[in-house]
Amino acid sequence: MRFDWDPKKAARNEKLHGVTFEEAKELFTDSEDVLEIYDVEHSEAEDRFKSIGPIRRGLVLVVWTERSDDVIRIISAWWATKNEEKVYREFLEERHGK
Repeated sequence: MRFDWDPKKAARNEKLHGVTFEEAKELFTDSEDVLEIYDVEHSEAEDRFKSIGPIRRGLVLVVWTERSDDVIRIISAWWATKNEEKVYREFLEERHGK
């Protein structure tokens, strides 16, 4: 699996959200319990997804698209909000039982 992103967007994202795209990659390479949601609202030009899961520094949400076979383009990443954390906990409970 390879990763791609716009360097200027990545720099803005780090300043705005405190998460680097390099860190965001961990979600795809190091995590097994990842909730993947198809982003209907933002999928006009391309299929976009939101994935929520743990990385070393905490729970993160990553917006991404698949450019070609095995190339993930990261669009945005931020620390999960309280609501996103709740959705993720419910996903884990459903997946692993209470």
